[in-house]
Amino acid sequence: MQKLLNWIDERFPLTASYKAHLSEYYAPKNFNFWYFFGSLALLVLVIQIVSGIFLTMHYKPDAELAFASVEYIMRDVDYGWLIRYIHSTGASMFFVVVYLHMFRGLIYGSYRQPRELIWIFGVIIYLVLMGEAFMGYLLPWGQMSYWGAQVIINLFAAIPLIGEDLSIWIRGDYVIGDATLNRFFAFHVIALPLVLLGLVVAHLLALHEVGSNNPDGVEIKKLKDPETHLPLDGIPFHPYYTVKDILGVVVFLMVFAAILFFAPEMGGYFLEANNFIPADSLKTPEHIAPVWYFTPYYAILRAVPPILGSQFPGVALMGVAVLIFFALPWLDRSPVKSIRYRGPKFKIALALFVIAFVGLGVLGILPATELYTWIARVLSVVYFAFFLLMPWYTRNDSVKPVPERVTTK
Repeated sequence: MQKLLNWIDERFPLTASYKAHLSEYYAPKNFNFWYFFGSLALLVLVIQIVSGIFLTMHYKPDAELAFASVEYIMRDVDYGWLIRYIHSTGASMFFVVVYLHMFRGLIYGSYRQPRELIWIFGVIIYLVLMGEAFMGYLLPWGQMSYWGAQVIINLFAAIPLIGEDLSIWIRGDYVIGDATLNRFFAFHVIALPLVLLGLVVAHLLALHEVGSNNPDGVEIKKLKDPETHLPLDGIPFHPYYTVKDILGVVVFLMVFAAILFFAPEMGGYFLEANNFIPADSLKTPEHIAPVWYFTPYYAILRAVPPILGSQFPGVALMGVAVLIFFALPWLDRSPVKSIRYRGPKFKIALALFVIAFVGLGVLGILPATELYTWIARVLSVVYFAFFLLMPWYTRNDSVKPVPERVTTK
């Protein structure tokens, strides 16, 4: 085995890569449970790719056959129902762990120098993931899939000058049909997964280049053992954190399995009732809403009234609501990174942001009444205020002294 390993190492950096990214990659010794979600996101990505491969063996990207092929998978393929539910549950759980992963970045300042590029790669992953989810949502060819895609694609038509041509290009036709289904299938199965895998690799390489952040926001590379030149407050990622991550994986898989076997539809939030009805271009559902992980941005869209009959202001604000995450490393002017040493202004702002994001998510699912629309407008203001006022409240916030070395409390 050693001879085989030496033969491989002479031709491929297997041992060197293992040491650089696992056994000799030193991570802070004070990681807590918030650091489970990065590895869990990688786990769900693998689950989605594997389950997706098995689904494509029986799925037919044809407007006449797509819905029937999904029913065939659910009813006639051995364990097809299990594979389909793994994929549909995995889609929602992907966003659960990604949102929690991003929240950890917010509370511990993981987007701050020198990790700006890690954060940028992460936000791009989030955008690609949204595109991947949107493309995949059309594939079952149910009522909500069809009309949800109809609403979202029509939003692009509101963009001045290029909107109409852009929406036709996205559809591949003047209406949503076979051409749309085929191109969405190609993007969902081949193009976007390849981009996603490349971005995940770049995200991890950037992380291992500058090192991981920690709950104290202390840079462990600054203090090294004079003899070994290893970080005093670091431990090898393997075996310590690979073993620790197993705990997170076990708990996650227990929750995943509970949803999968007992509530795969999650009351209509993971799989809507209307999506078990074949797509009908002549029958509009009473209430059209996107899947739960898009609803905060959908609520922002609906909160903005049309100007001169154009929906473009709402579309633009919805886009800005996502893209503004890119600016976070340069908006935060606090001298400290971690919420442990920040003052009350940041903590209040972050709490209000979370309330606004969750509130918008709930409102995006509900029908747009006048009351709900006004609540959504207030929450949208709170959402954007978190970012736009950040230079002021982070600069003028009171902070606690940061310790020289990481704490293990």
